[in-house]
Amino acid sequence: MAANLLMLVLLIGGIVLAYNIKKEVFPYFDMDMVRITVPYPGASPQEVEQGILLAIEEAVVGLEGADEVRSTAREGFGTVTVDMIEGENLQKLAQDIRNEMDRIVSFPEDIEEPTIAIISRKRYVVSLALYGDQSEWVLREYAEYIRDRLLQEQDITQVEVISARNHEIDVEIPANTLRSYSLTLDDVAQRIRRASVELPGGAIRTQSGDILVRMKERRDFGPEFAQIPIITASDGSQILLDDIAIIKDGFEETTVSSSYNGKPAVMLDVYRVGDQTPISVSDAARQVVKEVNVSLPQGLRVDLRNDRSNVYRQRLGLLMKNGLIGLALVFILLALFLEPRLAFWVSLGIPVSFLGSLFLLNISYVSINMISMFAFIVTLGIVVDDAIIVGENIYYHQQRGKTWPKAAVTGAREIAMPITFAILTNMVAFVPMFFVPGFMGKIFKQIPMVVISVFAISLIESFFILPAHIGRKRTDAPSGLFGWIFHAQQSFGRAFLKFVNQRYGPFLKATIQWRYLTMATGIAIILVTIGYIKSGRMGFELFPKIESDYAKVTAVLPFGAAFEKARQVEKKLIQAAQEVTSKNGDKELVEGIFSSIHDNTIEIRAYLTPPDVRPLSTADVTRRWREQVGVIPGLEYIKFESDAGGPGRGAAMSVELSHQKMDLLERASADMAKALSFYPNTKDIDDGFSPGKQQIDFKIKPEARSLGLEAREVARQVRHAFYGAEVLRQQRGRNEVKVLVRLPRQERISEYNLEEMVLQTPKGTEILLRDAVYISRGRSYTDINRRNGQRIVTITADVSPRSQAGQILSSVEAEILPELQQKYPGLAYSFEGRQADQKESMQSLFRGLLMAMIVIYAMLAVPLNSYIQPLIIMIAIPFGIVGALIGHLIMGYSLSILSMFGVVALSGVVVNDALVLIDFANRRRQAGMAPLEAIQASGLHRFRPIILTTLTTFGGLAPMIFETSRQARFLIPMALSLGFGVVFATLITLILVPSFYMAIEDVKRLLIKNGTEK
Repeated sequence: MAANLLMLVLLIGGIVLAYNIKKEVFPYFDMDMVRITVPYPGASPQEVEQGILLAIEEAVVGLEGADEVRSTAREGFGTVTVDMIEGENLQKLAQDIRNEMDRIVSFPEDIEEPTIAIISRKRYVVSLALYGDQSEWVLREYAEYIRDRLLQEQDITQVEVISARNHEIDVEIPANTLRSYSLTLDDVAQRIRRASVELPGGAIRTQSGDILVRMKERRDFGPEFAQIPIITASDGSQILLDDIAIIKDGFEETTVSSSYNGKPAVMLDVYRVGDQTPISVSDAARQVVKEVNVSLPQGLRVDLRNDRSNVYRQRLGLLMKNGLIGLALVFILLALFLEPRLAFWVSLGIPVSFLGSLFLLNISYVSINMISMFAFIVTLGIVVDDAIIVGENIYYHQQRGKTWPKAAVTGAREIAMPITFAILTNMVAFVPMFFVPGFMGKIFKQIPMVVISVFAISLIESFFILPAHIGRKRTDAPSGLFGWIFHAQQSFGRAFLKFVNQRYGPFLKATIQWRYLTMATGIAIILVTIGYIKSGRMGFELFPKIESDYAKVTAVLPFGAAFEKARQVEKKLIQAAQEVTSKNGDKELVEGIFSSIHDNTIEIRAYLTPPDVRPLSTADVTRRWREQVGVIPGLEYIKFESDAGGPGRGAAMSVELSHQKMDLLERASADMAKALSFYPNTKDIDDGFSPGKQQIDFKIKPEARSLGLEAREVARQVRHAFYGAEVLRQQRGRNEVKVLVRLPRQERISEYNLEEMVLQTPKGTEILLRDAVYISRGRSYTDINRRNGQRIVTITADVSPRSQAGQILSSVEAEILPELQQKYPGLAYSFEGRQADQKESMQSLFRGLLMAMIVIYAMLAVPLNSYIQPLIIMIAIPFGIVGALIGHLIMGYSLSILSMFGVVALSGVVVNDALVLIDFANRRRQAGMAPLEAIQASGLHRFRPIILTTLTTFGGLAPMIFETSRQARFLIPMALSLGFGVVFATLITLILVPSFYMAIEDVKRLLIKNGTEK
């Protein structure tokens, strides 16, 4: 009764919790970073570095909790990112940074308000492309309408309009007009600012109530500024703004454009927040798109693209399918080796453990996502190991003549201690994953949380639920179909026992007799494996490459290149994509092509049809696209990506050079990129430098000073003329609108305009700019990157295959980098990006594995009451690693960090069979058997449960191991390590462990003999 009640609580409670638990594609986590952004409109990267970055770096370095400080200076703004030391208080660090920022008094006057924000990872769901042959204003207005409509949906909270220019009101006044009225741009800006006021004046407290007083001269749209008086004569006549200026209510002057399927477009990105699920957000967005398309004017349309909920559905379906197939395989194997009814009760432990674990996972804030679902599949075959051993031992005692109730009690009690410690070693083996640092640790810590929760419930189920059900098993023989199945299983069982006694028994006896040859063979296998790994033939990569649902190309022109040149490159890239599409299925391959230009960067995305529909993989599409494009002259850099947005994205290798002198860094990075180009399997090499815009520098002449002009006043007049004098910023609906006063565009598009510019002196006289300043020419940098106070440049390259990146890096470190350091004294280097993540993760895993080995040893020593026997059991661990390597070779996978996760987890799983084997031998010795007879009897008696646990573990993982879907490549390496590792370790357990057991007995006898002789 109590067992059934406990089982129902776990099952029903788990089902209820399964509906309420959060669902997402990837687990959400904090980035542990604080970012400071300081806009400095019109400033060059050098000015941003000198005026902003150095001051901020000095203020935040050394703060409690701050780890690494990275900063970037670009044209018009600077950013500083502070990484937090793991385990510190992120909110406190952000507040400390705010306090330090408030103390800085050396910032330039023209910077805008700095923003300090904790970096959070937005949970993207889907994009909406609004496109058509309409003006930018119309597109933007309808984009705002669609955003408002989306936000009306209960399941949608966050929507962003991207690839669109910001609103701006420009007041353009010709220079001659200004001179004729003795005005400057700053004069006009101040008068507009004073006239555009919305200010509360308090309240009049009358007997009938309060009356609010308010100045309401706010102006939201361009035409509303036209009637502002700029000059008022003594007779009352006025010169209005409309009389001297052209007022444009439009968009900021930036080289930003976007198109979809060749038509002007605006993209909207939809995100989810809180407990919203990808599916609910996507469904709501689809419904809005369906409604909006009906009401849009002729020529406008909205398409839904890059729907991440489809990825969630696909991966959920994939994992559910593999899980159900694995469950079926486990049941079939159990039914084959045990009685079907017994197999049913043992298999029932899987749903009981899975659903029961949700009680623990719910309070641990674990969501249902791709990682946690994979963790359930990992445990699918392992979780029944304890139930198999308990059930098989009960079955063994029943076969020896005991009644089912008595066999259940005796069998469970006899195996209780080794099973408990076996489950605990399983848990300990997964613990190192908790301590993997960085974002990788934040993602994969869900695996041990799920696994440990499932194992904990499974232990309860094996000792309190399973024996109670087996103990009440009916004694009468089944009839009909079940009777036929029962007799077939019994026949198989007898044939299997015959094989064990007649085939395995003599073989085990021979290996024990020739135990030192057996041991030497095992050691030789390990040495050969180590040599193969060290040779570099195996290769290693951080993550397997996972194909995205869109192909992407990014092309970068020299900074300051004409917008028309960017248009030409965009056209060529789109035409090449269309050529590939037309030759390979057209609409069956590509759903749409989105293009965007931002300054000197062109980005094209070809959104592909679902994986089961498209005739080509994303990698093939990208490769053919690259071939079709060929060479585009004049590009600084071009990169094709088939894995954009995936965990394996990014360059295969990154080398960071640092030095205080930028010109030296530029030359060193060019030499480095050139050296990398000689490696045949490198591509998409980026030296990290791009020539910046041409720059004209001024220094004031004595003549100008004699007229009362100072450098600050000259700089301000030039800035107002070409960038603009900012009047105000105010909110218009959801958008911030900036109002600028400046010269008309035709008066600021050539150097001639600069040379002929007239400056106003404080005395009211005029002087040409060229007569007031010395002029020199140069070139600014596109950006300046810094890390921990040092200027840096990062050289990146892709490698094909990526698993060979390690070999190239070793060659670079041994040959190229020492030459560069000799050529450029003071140059330092480090490996960042994927290499840094890989090194950090591997070091953490190895430290965790070492600690896990120590704990596993201690846990094995307790039930065995021996210091030596745990070492015999742990011999299975290195052979499990050999099996993992063989599995990767057979299936054609390189080693990755996920493979290492599997190896770490394997270390706890593979010792279970050896523990039960040694424990049984020790019991036989306590009953009076000789060591040789005891270990042989143990091998024969435990052969069936050892083989069965191995087959169920491999069977549970087999659907994932042999999965051909591209979506599963991310997780397959861990399944390979566990599945093949357990199989190979089982062979070692059945063959090598008895030989080592007897070898220890030989040593004991030798020591006793020597002691007796003395």
